[in-house]
Amino acid sequence: MGGDHPLLDLQFIEARHLLVELAAFLDRCDRHGCTGDFRHRALLDALPLLLEQRTDRAKAVLDAFSDPTDTVASRAAAPVYGAPRPDAD
Repeated sequence: MGGDHPLLDLQFIEARHLLVELAAFLDRCDRHGCTGDFRHRALLDALPLLLEQRTDRAKAVLDAFSDPTDTVASRAAAPVYGAPRPDAD
């Protein structure tokens, strides 16, 4: 009935779904001219991290989307974009 690994039996379909959703989102970005946006670039830049043979991929992806500044006060009232803006101080 199942495959060779219980983890894959439990979560493969969900992971597959997430990849298809990401692919569909990137297709929409291409069709609607989002490709010059820094958030689109951040997504593309994070994708190779998924292919690296490491056990901390989730941390690496979160770090890629983290604000690199260390001045919390200056960013406290700033909007949240989900990826660091290239012009962030």
